Amino acid sequence: MKINKICCIGAGYVGGPTMAIIAKKNPNIQVTIVDINEARIAAWNNSDVSKLPIYEPGLAEIVKETRGKNLFFSTEIDKAIDESEMIFISVNTPTKTYGIGKGMAADLKYVELCARNIAKVAKSDKIVVEKSTLPVRTAQAIKSILKNIGSDVNFNILSNPEFLAEGTAVQDLLTPDRVLIGGESDEAIDCLANIYGSWVSEDKILRTNVWSSELSKLTANAFLAQRVSSINAISELCEHTEADVNEVAKAIGMDSRIGSKFLQASVGFGGSCFQKDILNLVYIARTYGLNEVADYWEQVIILNDHQKRRFSDRLIKTLYNTVSGKKIAMLGWAFKKDTNDTRESAAIYVADHLLNEQAEVVVYDPKVSKEKIQLDLNYLNTRTQEENEQLLKSSDSPYQALKDSHAVAIMTEWDEFKTLDWNKIYNDMKKPAFIFDGRNILNKADMNKIGFEYYAIGK
Repeated sequence: MKINKICCIGAGYVGGPTMAIIAKKNPNIQVTIVDINEARIAAWNNSDVSKLPIYEPGLAEIVKETRGKNLFFSTEIDKAIDESEMIFISVNTPTKTYGIGKGMAADLKYVELCARNIAKVAKSDKIVVEKSTLPVRTAQAIKSILKNIGSDVNFNILSNPEFLAEGTAVQDLLTPDRVLIGGESDEAIDCLANIYGSWVSEDKILRTNVWSSELSKLTANAFLAQRVSSINAISELCEHTEADVNEVAKAIGMDSRIGSKFLQASVGFGGSCFQKDILNLVYIARTYGLNEVADYWEQVIILNDHQKRRFSDRLIKTLYNTVSGKKIAMLGWAFKKDTNDTRESAAIYVADHLLNEQAEVVVYDPKVSKEKIQLDLNYLNTRTQEENEQLLKSSDSPYQALKDSHAVAIMTEWDEFKTLDWNKIYNDMKKPAFIFDGRNILNKADMNKIGFEYYAIGK
């Protein structure tokens, strides 16, 4: 099958960047990204590429280069499905908030809706590619829906999980460690492999069965999150033994069997994938009666939640066991630097805890809007929307956010926070002035010299 047109259902953090790179590297293929969210599609089509709905370094330039040539954004989902030979499903698969598997299993309703819509619209053979992160054996469900609802149309299902790190997604796509394609049809696998082959070397394109591909994605994120929780567990021990977690991490990271990546102690991991995928893995293990396996992976999440709570508890305890009526400035709301994604960000939960203690919280983040910050807080349903708006404020300036504050909590490792005028900040803060560095980005000696009471993770 020759691929002339690609349709991607879902214009989010995966679909947008992935399709932009595919369009850039395959100028002879028309790529159309569709979504039911009209506002999101309008943002992708904005003539000002600085206002794209997703911030990733390098993405705006690629969209500007390809949009209107062979990259298109549309709400005409049925038209794009009908015209394409290959369809990527790149919709959200959140953790279920209801029913069986609540709080752990992936909610596949959006994936199923996509499959049913494809089956209804398709009049010619299609290759359907799972791009969303899905539980093992989801391809079988998609295949069953397509086979039983569609007519005589032949559907080939492929699993092609993404391994992007937000903040470096463009670079990850341009120079991937590997591209994983799982499927039953060699011809369909070759079609997708040829698309990636326009810029990825053959030795980095890994062909597997569908089930191995699906499970590999969950496992990769589980292993990465496990490393974060492991070093964070050691960080607490460091604080009680006068060891320095950075020195410990460097020492063990130089062991070639371990390596240095994902050994940065912090207030805890966030993002859309780590927690969701581990909970999914836990749920799958429990459904097969593998309770020891489930318990092992669930501990990674338990430790991460503990690290976030420990950070806010330490802040409160240090401020004389009360933050009531005190202004706490939070630098950063995104779950990591170089992205505007806030899903499962540690900042949300730390802020919520501080608000429960009647603190007055002011947030500055260079890429996250005031509206998004309030939405994240409201989603927890801890208090009313009005109460959240009254207790938590946002600022467009870090200096304004920090002025007259009792303490600053660094929640995201944005580079600009390292170069702020900390002398000016100290002069404008209440005394004693406290810094709680949840990302270990500042130098303790420098901060102490200025006059700050400085506390970092694992020191």
